[in-house]
Amino acid sequence: MSVSATAVLPIIGYVTPLSASAGQVLSFKISSRDDRDFTAEVVRIDCADPNPDGPGMKLVPVAFPLAERYTGKQQDTRAGSYAAAAIKLGIATGRMRCELVVKPTLQKHALQVLWALQSESGQDGVALALCDGTLVVISARSGYPDQVIDTGLVLPLHQWRRINARFDIEQGTVAIDVRHPESDESIGTVVACHSRADVISGFCLGAWRRDGQQYCYNGLIEAPAIRAGEAGIPWETLPLRYRWDLSRDMAAQEIPATGAVAAPLVLFNLPTRAVRSSGWNGDYMDWSVAPDQYAAIFFHEDDLLDCNWETSVTLTIPEHIPSAVYGLVVRNSAGSDTIPFYVTPVKGKPRARILYLASTLTYQAYANHARSNYAGDLAERIRNWGAYPHNPDVVTEFGASTYNRHVDGAGIHLSSRLRPMLTMRPGYLTFFDPRGSGLRHFVADSHLTDWLREKNLPFDVITDEELDDQGIEALRGYDVVITGSHPEYHTRRMLDAILAYRAAGGSFMYMGGNGFYWKIARPAALPHVLEIRRAEGGIRAWASEPGEYYHQLDGRYGGMWRRNGLPPQAVGGVGFVVQGIFEGSYYQRTPESLAPDIAWLFDGVDEEKIGDYGLSGGGAAGFELDQTSPELGTPPYVKIVAVSRDHGPTFKKSPEEILTWTLAAGTPRPYDGVCAHMICGEAPHGGGLFASGSITFLGSLSHNGYQNGVSRIVENFLRRYVDTNQ
Repeated sequence: MSVSATAVLPIIGYVTPLSASAGQVLSFKISSRDDRDFTAEVVRIDCADPNPDGPGMKLVPVAFPLAERYTGKQQDTRAGSYAAAAIKLGIATGRMRCELVVKPTLQKHALQVLWALQSESGQDGVALALCDGTLVVISARSGYPDQVIDTGLVLPLHQWRRINARFDIEQGTVAIDVRHPESDESIGTVVACHSRADVISGFCLGAWRRDGQQYCYNGLIEAPAIRAGEAGIPWETLPLRYRWDLSRDMAAQEIPATGAVAAPLVLFNLPTRAVRSSGWNGDYMDWSVAPDQYAAIFFHEDDLLDCNWETSVTLTIPEHIPSAVYGLVVRNSAGSDTIPFYVTPVKGKPRARILYLASTLTYQAYANHARSNYAGDLAERIRNWGAYPHNPDVVTEFGASTYNRHVDGAGIHLSSRLRPMLTMRPGYLTFFDPRGSGLRHFVADSHLTDWLREKNLPFDVITDEELDDQGIEALRGYDVVITGSHPEYHTRRMLDAILAYRAAGGSFMYMGGNGFYWKIARPAALPHVLEIRRAEGGIRAWASEPGEYYHQLDGRYGGMWRRNGLPPQAVGGVGFVVQGIFEGSYYQRTPESLAPDIAWLFDGVDEEKIGDYGLSGGGAAGFELDQTSPELGTPPYVKIVAVSRDHGPTFKKSPEEILTWTLAAGTPRPYDGVCAHMICGEAPHGGGLFASGSITFLGSLSHNGYQNGVSRIVENFLRRYVDTNQ
């Protein structure tokens, strides 16, 4: 396969929802370049690692009722957030006055429309825009060429300005006044422009939709209002027609008008809300307490809520298909794509004894993470291994991740799965790993599903979304619930379900590192969306602005779960402490592991250095490491049975672990320092708890034909707590 060099991929798609059980329907949205017809087949994804030194890609064809051929269509993606309302001014040659407050955050040599009054087609109307930091007036009128008039008025970046534009339609002029919200000093100008009020039927905030273009704005807008009346009415007394209070109902996708006429302002591509507006003074940090200080919307040209592609393939899950990880492989004459999906167990039907909990919300938070590491060794390895060829460093039209920033440098708070997620593909390589495969997330977790099948351990699978939607009911009845390598993002409902499962005697295996770390919002009205506010501390790709720590989608405080009263140690027994580069080391047993009540975990393990091998960084303990902490919730019944050793100089304590460079944030722990804690124990009321303490742990399972110390430890735990007689 050739490495992609263009955003127009041969064939690409996404699915909604992400999972289904027997009898339910999945809709696949496929874009096939040049409208090429395509074929489709279903495969079970057991192993997605393309490393030739590992188990290899295991994509097992599965019979599904599919057509022999599908009609292809190239489908476009239109990013950029804005807001629009259907309006009617009711005048022909009178006066209009448009008001708003803006804070631009990006200067570029292209039009960024602040607002537009336009006809349905966009061929007529008037707009106010920025170009190279200067305000321009755009006028479009039937029979006249478009006018783009430079006003000479400069709007400084990252500063609030109040803009008042007065249109005299009969005279063909617009007078613009710009001032600081808290100052009477103003600058202004009058320019000539042509406009027709009688054809205006729409108001667009942050864009002008015309000829497939949107001219999106990057920045904040608040207090939009429109006044209009006949000629001769004084400007100060023009009747208010429309006003929108942008502080109302932060989670809503429609904002009602508070003016004289009802005209809801509909939001497109989910712009960021619950952000500080021009009146914010620092007295309040919770937008629900002082909504008037959060009366702005942050628009970006790269926001993307939904590609809005047409459905190309509809798939009904047959009754006989077992729960597993699957993929729809679509092929045309130019290329192929494999779109993962999950078949979940049917409620009330017989189930396996093991449940694999797929960390799909974490996959979504990282979806299309552009890391700027694609060129060079990584690109060459992708070619040599025939790995997944498309990388977000190159293919950018499907939006970035919550680990990236918008084009203006602001952090990305919101992520939707209604778009192709390139990083969630079989064969996707994240890093150039000299000692392994360089996998993360979906692909790395296939090391677990591959191992379960090789060990003939039947399992069901659910996604984070089932856990969030169903709570404890999604876990009830399973002997063991097992996670993947990096279950990082959770809602409160999800963590409460895991805690309830454990309290009821269920056994839990946390098989990764840096899990249960960030708190997210996932509202019922937008189940395909998650929101993250990177508040206070932690390992962060960007930091939320002061006063913007509360989610727009549920109104709750964001940030780390450790700062929200539910540290990772309380959920999985260990929590994130150390991070380094993507390399692994090994574990050594502790004296506690020799105790009679826990020694069974190491039956058949004769390695002095446990896990000094593997497909993730070359060792079972690496990249991100977790430790116990009784004060943060590690149960008293677990033992530290192994501790990792010999990590390189890049491994450092995470920010939340230190107060100063000489003062730790908590009390001393056993086996403290730069290492991972492997733990195991059984609760007094029943149910075992195991945690690896490392994000690279699963990469060691297949070493030596699945016969190794890491594999034996995991199998020993499962054989002990899985009831094979049921």
